[in-house]
Parts: sequence; C-alpha cells; structure tokens
Amino acid sequence: MSLLWLGDRGVTLQLPEPDLEAVLGLADALQDLIERGQLPGASEVLPAMRSVSLYFDPLAADPESWRQTLEALLRDPPRRKADGRLRTVPVCFDREFGPDLPGRAEEFIATFLAAPVSVRMLGFLPGFAYLGDLPEALRVPRLKTPRAKVPAGSVAIANANCGVYPWESPGGWNLIGRTPISLFDPENSEHPAWFEPGDQVRWRRIERDQFESWPG
Repeated sequence: MSLLWLGDRGVTLQLPEPDLEAVLGLADALQDLIERGQLPGASEVLPAMRSVSLYFDPLAADPESWRQTLEALLRDPPRRKADGRLRTVPVCFDREFGPDLPGRAEEFIATFLAAPVSVRMLGFLPGFAYLGDLPEALRVPRLKTPRAKVPAGSVAIANANCGVYPWESPGGWNLIGRTPISLFDPENSEHPAWFEPGDQVRWRRIERDQFESWPG
C-alpha cells in the first residue's frame, strides 16, 4: 500500500491489488472527510481499480498535514460492498453488432446474461465503465489489432472485464452486442455518466426490431 503524489494537485491511495470493496470504502471515507471539512482545499475523489485519488487546490490545501490520516486509512481500509443502483442494460446480440461472438454464441450469450457485474471504475472515455468480474467461461484476451472505429453502444469484453462504449472510438475489446441507450449526457452537469462506481449491472436481451425502435 502506498501514497503517490500527483504533482501539486492530487494524491493517490494505492492498494496492492484490485479490491472493489476497499476502493469503495476508501472513496466513501475520503468524501466524508471532505464534507466534514477535515481536508480543507480538497475537492474531488476518484476511484479506480485498485486506488483512490484525492484532488485538491494547491493554493488552499496542506496535503502533508493529511499524511497520517491517509496512511491510517490505507493500513485498515474501510470496506463497502458494491451496493449501488441496479442498472438493467438492454443488449441486442445481432451478428452485425457482435462480430466477435464465439462459435457457440447462444451458450455464450446465456452465460453472459446470467452473470451480473459491478461497476469498478470509469475511464478511457467519458462514461465508459469497467464492469467485472466476468466468469472464467466468458474471458477472452484483447484483440491483437484494435479497431479504428467501434460504434457507440457497443458491448465488449476483454479478460475479466466488460464495458459499453459510450462514444464512437477506437477500441481493442471483443464486440459481442450493442445497446440502444445513451450512457453519457454532457448536458447533465451533476451526473453526466449513466454508470457510477459500485452500481450493479444486469443485462436484458432484446431483438433487432426492439433495438431499432428503442425510445430516444
């Protein structure tokens, strides 16, 4: 476990390995300290796979004075189960949308639909959620050659994680389906991303005609 200073505007509390419950617990504890005024100058908490970053105003904060508090949190991190909102994501597994589905596609899809996942972190793109952990039967490596364009809404998997591309972008994950819902709203200044760390995600299969007629 370690503290990593991010220039003069942040510090990262890093765990030795990915641990969603510890990350969520640390994020909650830091947010509580900010709200109680015990980290003056601190402004934002950002959880990742095995770390939580704390950002602050270098002109208003004295982060060295927080060291003992932060180290105490790292020695015995509080824990919180991934008990956020339940998000149900409709997915169409049409072959056009899932070019990387394996040969036994129906068996693979059934296992995927039966495996709820948790939002571990947001990253890569605004609104892109890293979801895990996938069962061993669903794990496949990243593509050797990334695609130059992955359509928005594409549902993809790589190793123990899956995700949904909120924008058209390059991408190296295996495409297995597509959702018609929008995952990022830049007009929503408070909660632009549809997912948040700790949310629970379930998948619901829809057919191509439902995908095409989905509201919005």
